[in-house]
Amino acid sequence: MTFSAIYEGTVTHRRARPKRHRLKYRIFMLLLDLDEMEGVTKRLRSLSFRKFNLFSFHERDHADGSGAPLRDWVEKQLAQGGMDLNGGAIRLLAIPRILGYGFNPISVWFCHDRDGQLKALLHEVHNTFGERHSYLIPVERIEQEPIRQSRGKTFHVSPFLAMDLRYDFQITPPADSLMLAIRVSDADGLVLTASFRARRTELTDAALLSVFVRIPLLTLKVIGGIHWEALRLWWKGLRIYPHPPPPRHAVTIVPLKNAT
Repeated sequence: MTFSAIYEGTVTHRRARPKRHRLKYRIFMLLLDLDEMEGVTKRLRSLSFRKFNLFSFHERDHADGSGAPLRDWVEKQLAQGGMDLNGGAIRLLAIPRILGYGFNPISVWFCHDRDGQLKALLHEVHNTFGERHSYLIPVERIEQEPIRQSRGKTFHVSPFLAMDLRYDFQITPPADSLMLAIRVSDADGLVLTASFRARRTELTDAALLSVFVRIPLLTLKVIGGIHWEALRLWWKGLRIYPHPPPPRHAVTIVPLKNAT
């Protein structure tokens, strides 16, 4: 049995203040188990590891961008937060490169211990300025779903959002379906919500070709959609915040004892 799969569903954004704004798109993401990566890509003709293809996955698109082994990088971040998976599974939910081009506004790493318990989530955020930052947060109350986590914003993403904000994550881990949701708030309350709700499909060439036909050139659609929605927000008169320097550290780590 492989855990790697396709998750197809709908992304929804709802802005509450200072102007109401809403968007809704169909997308798909791949859940890729790092230990299955080479085996999965060898059996598929349309998905490659480190090589050009209709769909492809490259290490340098994630983590610190160096292209170094991803497990080593993730385990190093976990160790700094006082966590050890003891060889457990690490699975990445992300949009693959499509015809060589990739962009992920957010990717999520699901980090399990050797007994299969989900121990931490690593939320990896990319902006359109070529920068990335991750939030590593332990999972301490695994009996509850959705998993709820919170963290203050430390990384600039949208020019229409201030830095003094708080993220509240809600995640239903991948199974037959999954749900990712983020509530963004300031001192006055909710600013916006973003969510992705999806259903699982087995990772096969037929399924990959099907989503490519139904949602063609997804990565171009994502980056184009970001700029189109930015233009709409600018037209509505939203304030543009200056772009601050990126955080000093590439990962904001919430130590195990301080998790919410």
